[in-house]
Amino acid sequence: MLNLVVVVERSWKGEIANRLERVGRYHASRTVLCAVEPGRTTIDARVVMSYEEPTGDGLGVILEQVEIDLGETHLADLESVVDPVRAAEIPTMLWCPHGHLEAVRSLLAITDVILLDSDGESEPSVALERAAELLESVYVVDLAWLRTTPWRERLATTFDPPERRTLLRQVGLIAARHQATSTASAMLLAGWLASRLGWEAAPLSPRGGESAGADAPGGELRGFLHAQDHDVEIQLDSSDQLVPGLTGVTVAVPDGWSLSLDRAYGGLCARRRSEDGTESTWKVLGASRGEGGILGEGVRQALLRDPTYRPALRCALTLCPVGTGAR
Repeated sequence: MLNLVVVVERSWKGEIANRLERVGRYHASRTVLCAVEPGRTTIDARVVMSYEEPTGDGLGVILEQVEIDLGETHLADLESVVDPVRAAEIPTMLWCPHGHLEAVRSLLAITDVILLDSDGESEPSVALERAAELLESVYVVDLAWLRTTPWRERLATTFDPPERRTLLRQVGLIAARHQATSTASAMLLAGWLASRLGWEAAPLSPRGGESAGADAPGGELRGFLHAQDHDVEIQLDSSDQLVPGLTGVTVAVPDGWSLSLDRAYGGLCARRRSEDGTESTWKVLGASRGEGGILGEGVRQALLRDPTYRPALRCALTLCPVGTGAR
């Protein structure tokens, strides 16, 4: 039961519509797709209602889709266009994958949840800062955060047995490998670890110094998180992975124990090294939802609330290199 308002460039309307088709059972009950065409001065619209036959003794589902073609001049008053066609009694989620900040400002008063992708911005610090600003007025669902979910789940499971809890207090290295434009995802993962374990975050530095470009996509970042009695080294490195998100994560303690998770066909490849040097390798099946699954989970999250995102985002902002304008 959700209004999903999507504001896109008209030339990308087909691609966005295809992505929405792949969200599986997490379709919003009413989708309002606003296609923005430069130079357009008129507004056209059409409405489509579809019905899914029930399976077994289940209930049939009716989906409603409103498509509105408009121009850039209409964005400042977009609320007056969208408000009459949304179902006011259910939550409204807004997604502007191509920016359109003017549309965001216009629709903010009738929006309950904003869907965004911090990995989609060229500067991670700017993307994370914008997410933090929006959190002051609406609930934010960040696709960059959702891409870290399988990795966070596996790390939490690793340290769930009581005999492994002591290792958490000894961790000396966190290394995250990520797709070149997914630095925000890596920072959010590190921010999650810092916020959950009570570590103090500090700004990272580009490898090679300030001349390397602190916000350059694909840059290597180095720094430390400060635990109660020691420092935890943090390394963020880019990889040649084609899809957005993380490529791998390594957690290590000084006495030799380490765990590495790396993306592999069919799931994650896990490698663990014990204190005595013994190594073991296994496959974690079904770890990735794929980009279609990530978007579907993003729509589902509109009706949920994740209390761990805000503190992770706060720590991720602190990790942004000095001089990127994130603080």
